[in-house]
Amino acid sequence: MGISRKPTDRLRHIAHLGVNTFGWSYVNRQMDVPDTTVRVELRAPSGDLWVWGPVEAKNSVKGSAEDFCLVVVQRCHVADTNLDITGETAKQWMSIAQAYAGDPGPSRKPGIFSERKI
Repeated sequence: MGISRKPTDRLRHIAHLGVNTFGWSYVNRQMDVPDTTVRVELRAPSGDLWVWGPVEAKNSVKGSAEDFCLVVVQRCHVADTNLDITGETAKQWMSIAQAYAGDPGPSRKPGIFSERKI
């Protein structure tokens, strides 16, 4: 259709849901939920910084709120984003993140949306 939407700070709701469904992403795949904390620092479309998790966490996800949200709703593969992911737990989580109910479907393959025509 050629329509593109400009991201707004309304993404905070999706980002918050994405952070809060950390455990669900594992449970839904019948995996053990890690007891490791992950810090999430996202830059909002307005430029504000949104933060979840303790500052001392060894695992982190940093980057744009838009990139994070596209990953947690499985609209985009994490490799097609500019997210800075540190630590094995954070890397694993971002590879299986799912912020919605339902069976885990096949994830997006890397490169499908590398040009960001999402």
